[in-house]
Amino acid sequence: MEPLFIIEKFYTPGTKLYQVLVEHSQIVTEKSLEIANSLTHLNLNFKFIKTAAMLHDIGIFQTNARSIGCNGDSPYICHGYLGRKLLDEQGLAPEYGLVCERHIGAGITKENIISNNLPLPQRDMIPISIEEKIICVADKYHSKSPKHANRKITTIQIIEELEKINKNHAKRFSIWAEEFNL
Repeated sequence: MEPLFIIEKFYTPGTKLYQVLVEHSQIVTEKSLEIANSLTHLNLNFKFIKTAAMLHDIGIFQTNARSIGCNGDSPYICHGYLGRKLLDEQGLAPEYGLVCERHIGAGITKENIISNNLPLPQRDMIPISIEEKIICVADKYHSKSPKHANRKITTIQIIEELEKINKNHAKRFSIWAEEFNL
């Protein structure tokens, strides 16, 4: 399966949004593979990681994030579950869509969705497989925002930012970062 073939069903090559998505996805893929390569003691599915990392943000075009060229109707936080829906509709194995759905923050619990009245389906959306966790972690090291795209983000900065959102997000990320020696 070629991820760019799937991406190009929804994004027009040469547009700002295509460029933002593909560049970010390539960086996240590289970081994911770097992390995976450091975990030689695990039986990781590198082919899955490479494809899923490229597709993890496929749902962004359906959101309203003008700074990166998204002109959809949904809040940006919805891009994960919307991406899952897109990939499920394309007939991909469900594991690919789950990466989309579960990579937001450091995963979002059903309790968090309800207590914060988030515009998301009321279910746990937390990475479960090691591959999901790797992609979720890798995603935090690069921003799609053009004004922050070249900024080097440290593990400590990620934890501090996640702590502002939810202490449990920061705690989960910290555990994974330690597990991955980041």
